[in-house]
Amino acid sequence: MIRRAIADPDKGYGKLGIRLDDDALALWATMSDGDARRALGALEVAVLSLQKEGQSPFDGAPDTLHVTMDVAEQSIQRKAIVYDGTGDEHYDAASALIKSMRGSDPDAAVYWVARMLQAGEDPRFIARRIAILASEDVGNADPNALTVAAAAYDIVEKIGMPEAQLTLGQAAIYMALAPKSNASAKAIWGAMKDVAEGRTLPVPKHLKDGHYSGSKRLGHGAGYQYPHDDPRGFIEQDYLGVDKVYYVPSRHGHEAKLAQQLSEKRGPTPSKMPHVD
Repeated sequence: MIRRAIADPDKGYGKLGIRLDDDALALWATMSDGDARRALGALEVAVLSLQKEGQSPFDGAPDTLHVTMDVAEQSIQRKAIVYDGTGDEHYDAASALIKSMRGSDPDAAVYWVARMLQAGEDPRFIARRIAILASEDVGNADPNALTVAAAAYDIVEKIGMPEAQLTLGQAAIYMALAPKSNASAKAIWGAMKDVAEGRTLPVPKHLKDGHYSGSKRLGHGAGYQYPHDDPRGFIEQDYLGVDKVYYVPSRHGHEAKLAQQLSEKRGPTPSKMPHVD
């Protein structure tokens, strides 16, 4: 298309005698990202700038207007990425970033970070997506992921672009390579659903506050066992009032250790045994 525009004497620049270097043509083809208007605009800017600099095609030389790599770079200084900060491209790119980190692909994750930043995305939006993933998809398999995400958001908030790209890239790569578990996310989702849709559970009497006036007369706090009084730092007692399991740890990363600890505390009762397959 660019070559046709240069050669066409009626609708293009065929009468000017333009010489276009191959590497300059390749640059425009890449940087225009499939946008014909972008490519033709770069060609027009190049021609006008060369004419303004005095490279007139009417000085007797047929190839007066020489579009070199340097001229091409100046005429299309920044790649125009198709990206609507509030539309489909915005959410599609965010989805691709999240799924790449969840899928443990650091190369894809850092590419989508770069794609969004290059398009002008608010770096804080990217930092928020990373923070959400740290809890939802990494969870207790690597508790440090949440610390990394929090630090990343704080740094991005304070320093901004372009330096924030370093922090976001590092955080996205960390999340991609971290062991994954959504067990804690499923636990809170399940509890939220029960609270919203199920019967509201009363606080067991032995867990109620026994310090305010009249509470002891009502039996609040009676029978509560202080865990630190046990050499293990743990005492078997009812904290919920119903036999319900929300947190079912995986065997991924640090959560494997938590699964073992929880199994020891819940005991051999089937409903209290964590599923670790």
